Amino acid sequence: MNSKSPEAFRTISEVSKDLSLPQHVLRFWETKFIQIKPIKRGGGRRYYRPEDIKLLRGIKSLLYNDGYTIRGVQKVIKEAGTKRILRNEVGNNSFTDNEINTMQDGSDNISIHNLSDSKRKKLMKVLNDLVDLRKKIDQGE
Repeated sequence: MNSKSPEAFRTISEVSKDLSLPQHVLRFWETKFIQIKPIKRGGGRRYYRPEDIKLLRGIKSLLYNDGYTIRGVQKVIKEAGTKRILRNEVGNNSFTDNEINTMQDGSDNISIHNLSDSKRKKLMKVLNDLVDLRKKIDQGE
Protein backbone atom coordinates (compact mmCIF):
# COMPACT_ATOMS: atom_id res chain seq x y z
CA MET A 1 0.00 0.00 0.00
CA ASN A 2 0.99 3.60 -0.27
CA SER A 3 2.21 6.02 2.41
CA LYS A 4 -1.03 6.04 4.39
CA SER A 5 -1.13 4.95 7.99
CA PRO A 6 -1.91 1.23 8.44
CA GLU A 7 -5.13 2.23 10.23
CA ALA A 8 -6.28 4.54 7.42
CA PHE A 9 -9.28 3.68 5.30
CA ARG A 10 -8.61 2.77 1.67
CA THR A 11 -10.54 3.49 -1.49
CA ILE A 12 -11.66 0.67 -3.74
CA SER A 13 -8.94 1.58 -6.25
CA GLU A 14 -6.24 1.34 -3.56
CA VAL A 15 -7.56 -2.03 -2.34
CA SER A 16 -7.90 -3.27 -5.90
CA LYS A 17 -4.28 -2.40 -6.64
CA ASP A 18 -3.01 -3.81 -3.33
CA LEU A 19 -4.81 -7.15 -3.77
CA SER A 20 -4.26 -7.33 -7.55
CA LEU A 21 -7.98 -7.73 -8.10
CA PRO A 22 -10.27 -5.80 -10.43
CA GLN A 23 -12.65 -3.40 -8.70
CA HIS A 24 -15.67 -5.23 -10.06
CA VAL A 25 -14.53 -8.39 -8.25
CA LEU A 26 -14.45 -6.51 -4.94
CA ARG A 27 -17.95 -5.14 -5.58
CA PHE A 28 -19.15 -8.65 -6.51
CA TRP A 29 -17.68 -10.13 -3.34
CA GLU A 30 -19.62 -7.53 -1.33
CA THR A 31 -22.80 -9.12 -2.70
CA LYS A 32 -21.65 -12.65 -1.82
CA PHE A 33 -20.07 -12.02 1.58
CA ILE A 34 -22.17 -9.89 3.92
CA GLN A 35 -19.16 -9.62 6.22
CA ILE A 36 -17.48 -7.25 3.76
CA LYS A 37 -18.96 -3.87 4.64
CA PRO A 38 -17.00 -0.91 3.32
CA ILE A 39 -18.21 2.46 4.46
CA LYS A 40 -19.96 4.30 1.65
CA ARG A 41 -19.73 8.07 1.47
CA GLY A 42 -21.36 10.61 -0.77
CA GLY A 43 -21.65 9.50 -4.35
CA GLY A 44 -21.31 5.85 -3.32
CA ARG A 45 -17.54 5.98 -2.80
CA ARG A 46 -16.35 2.97 -0.84
CA TYR A 47 -13.83 3.17 1.98
CA TYR A 48 -12.41 -0.10 3.28
CA ARG A 49 -11.29 -0.48 6.90
CA PRO A 50 -8.11 -2.48 7.65
CA GLU A 51 -10.30 -5.39 8.89
CA ASP A 52 -12.17 -5.40 5.56
CA ILE A 53 -8.87 -5.62 3.68
CA LYS A 54 -7.65 -8.50 5.85
CA LEU A 55 -10.90 -10.35 5.25
CA LEU A 56 -10.63 -9.73 1.51
CA ARG A 57 -7.07 -11.11 1.54
CA GLY A 58 -8.28 -14.22 3.37
CA ILE A 59 -11.17 -14.73 0.96
CA LYS A 60 -8.87 -14.23 -2.01
CA SER A 61 -6.45 -16.81 -0.63
CA LEU A 62 -9.19 -19.38 -0.06
CA LEU A 63 -10.60 -18.84 -3.55
CA TYR A 64 -7.41 -18.53 -5.56
CA ASN A 65 -4.80 -20.48 -3.58
CA ASP A 66 -6.80 -23.16 -1.80
CA GLY A 67 -9.34 -23.87 -4.55
CA TYR A 68 -12.51 -23.07 -2.62
CA THR A 69 -15.68 -22.04 -4.40
CA ILE A 70 -17.60 -18.95 -3.30
CA ARG A 71 -20.14 -21.25 -1.69
CA GLY A 72 -17.31 -23.10 0.05
CA VAL A 73 -15.89 -19.87 1.48
CA GLN A 74 -19.39 -18.84 2.59
CA LYS A 75 -19.67 -22.15 4.42
CA VAL A 76 -16.24 -21.70 6.05
CA ILE A 77 -17.31 -18.27 7.28
CA LYS A 78 -20.63 -19.64 8.52
CA GLU A 79 -18.99 -22.58 10.32
CA ALA A 80 -15.74 -21.07 11.55
CA GLY A 81 -16.44 -17.33 11.44
CA THR A 82 -14.38 -14.53 9.99
CA LYS A 83 -11.85 -14.69 12.82
CA ARG A 84 -10.58 -18.00 11.42
CA ILE A 85 -10.00 -16.39 8.03
CA LEU A 86 -8.39 -13.32 9.57
CA ARG A 87 -5.97 -15.50 11.58
CA ASN A 88 -4.88 -17.28 8.39
CA GLU A 89 -4.78 -14.14 6.27
CA VAL A 90 -0.98 -13.98 6.52
CA GLY A 91 1.25 -17.01 6.29
CA ASN A 92 -0.34 -20.44 6.12
CA ASN A 93 -3.72 -19.96 4.51
CA SER A 94 -4.62 -23.62 4.30
CA PHE A 95 -7.15 -25.22 6.55
CA THR A 96 -6.12 -28.54 8.02
CA ASP A 97 -7.85 -31.72 6.89
CA ASN A 98 -9.36 -32.02 10.37
CA GLU A 99 -10.88 -28.53 10.15
CA ILE A 100 -12.30 -29.25 6.70
CA ASN A 101 -13.79 -32.55 7.89
CA THR A 102 -15.32 -30.79 10.89
CA MET A 103 -17.01 -28.27 8.62
CA GLN A 104 -18.40 -30.86 6.21
CA ASP A 105 -21.81 -32.31 6.95
CA GLY A 106 -21.88 -34.85 4.12
CA SER A 107 -24.72 -33.23 2.18
CA ASP A 108 -23.10 -29.93 1.26
CA ASN A 109 -19.35 -30.49 1.20
CA ILE A 110 -16.90 -27.67 0.75
CA SER A 111 -15.54 -27.87 -2.76
CA ILE A 112 -11.74 -27.93 -2.79
CA HIS A 113 -9.28 -29.18 -5.32
CA ASN A 114 -6.74 -31.72 -4.20
CA LEU A 115 -3.63 -31.08 -6.25
CA SER A 116 -0.39 -32.96 -6.06
CA ASP A 117 2.70 -30.95 -5.20
CA SER A 118 4.02 -31.26 -8.75
CA LYS A 119 0.76 -29.98 -10.26
CA ARG A 120 0.59 -27.14 -7.73
CA LYS A 121 4.20 -26.15 -8.56
CA LYS A 122 3.44 -26.19 -12.30
CA LEU A 123 0.38 -24.03 -11.76
CA MET A 124 2.32 -21.62 -9.56
CA LYS A 125 4.99 -21.31 -12.27
CA VAL A 126 2.31 -20.53 -14.85
CA LEU A 127 0.74 -18.01 -12.48
CA ASN A 128 4.10 -16.32 -11.86
CA ASP A 129 4.74 -16.18 -15.61
CA LEU A 130 1.34 -14.56 -16.12
CA VAL A 131 1.98 -12.02 -13.37
CA ASP A 132 5.34 -11.16 -14.96
CA LEU A 133 3.66 -10.73 -18.36
CA ARG A 134 0.98 -8.53 -16.80
CA LYS A 135 3.68 -6.31 -15.28
CA LYS A 136 5.41 -5.99 -18.65
CA ILE A 137 2.13 -5.08 -20.32
CA ASP A 138 1.39 -2.49 -17.63
CA GLN A 139 4.88 -1.00 -18.09
CA GLY A 140 4.35 -0.78 -21.86
CA GLU A 141 7.10 -3.21 -22.82
